[in-house]
Amino acid sequence: MSLRLFLCGDVMTGRGIDQALPHHVNPILYEPYVRDAGEYVHLAEKAHGSISRPVSFDYIWGDAPQELERAEVDFRIVNLETAITSVETPWPGKGIHYRMHPQNVGCLSAGRISACALANNHVLDWGYDGLSETLQTLNAAGIAYSGAGNDADEAMQPAVLATAGRNRVLLFSFGSTTSGIPHEWKTTGVSPGVNLLDDLSEATAARVCDQMRAHQQPGDLIIASIHWGGNWGYEIPREQIRFAHRLIDEGVAIVHGHSSHHVKAIEVFRDRLILYGCGDFITDYEGISGYEMFHGDLALMYLVELDPSNGTLISARLVPMQMRRFRLKRASAADAKWLCNLLNELGERFGTTLRLEEDNSLTLEWL
Repeated sequence: MSLRLFLCGDVMTGRGIDQALPHHVNPILYEPYVRDAGEYVHLAEKAHGSISRPVSFDYIWGDAPQELERAEVDFRIVNLETAITSVETPWPGKGIHYRMHPQNVGCLSAGRISACALANNHVLDWGYDGLSETLQTLNAAGIAYSGAGNDADEAMQPAVLATAGRNRVLLFSFGSTTSGIPHEWKTTGVSPGVNLLDDLSEATAARVCDQMRAHQQPGDLIIASIHWGGNWGYEIPREQIRFAHRLIDEGVAIVHGHSSHHVKAIEVFRDRLILYGCGDFITDYEGISGYEMFHGDLALMYLVELDPSNGTLISARLVPMQMRRFRLKRASAADAKWLCNLLNELGERFGTTLRLEEDNSLTLEWL
């Protein structure tokens, strides 16, 4: 029996989305241009129509649960790019700060999220106290996580996903300074923080592979979730490719990359999946102008099927989605075709293509 996973990019339930949910934090922001999180609600409403508030916890997921049920996924994995805290002191000198009220963690439970990658550039936006409350809230909600902790050992711990009769999946979360994570956020043996990579060198790849294997039991499959690269642009640096290939060579089943606000190329290397950039998934960016050429409002659900005996890829179905009024809906046929053409162009160097299906989903094909 195969193993089925749902993967996506950045889930940003702070700021405007937090304000629309039942229990919002103080809306004050410390951004250069926007000082009230409610402004992001108004921008979305101006662009696409009114949002009846408060929205329910399941509202933001929109059409996604139907697709997840159809795919019969075993585990649901996201990059959670927000602190979950009501702490009022932001990290000093940082331009953007995301936070969601702890009582709004119900939106993650409503999406039946199995595990969150936390090694990103927003989890420490409200300091060490904000990180501590984030971890406590996820623990209380029974949502596994990896990539941040009270010390280096804790931040390196995998999220362990297991159900009766299934292979365990170990999710490890790593961050790179190339994604905007401050170097000061790196956890040490005695201080809290994120699981920050020193660089993307061969030596670092070898070290983290050794660390991941130390947690692995026979039959375990490993996912390496990496927050890397800038916000915009389709280029994939050679060092990222080398790093991903080394992880696959060392037995990683999936490299789950994210950080850019839009989707990037897909590779299947040695029959294992590399997602170089999954793009945004849930955001409050509606109504914000700039970079329209990247179609950042379009998102993808990555529905992946693996051989549980060795982690090789059996199939991948991608479902195009779009944020409208803070709610995911199926993308139009035109947008699905645009994504298909884009990924085919980006995947040419990697030997991957997408086939557009009658229901406007995309089927991955590889050499």
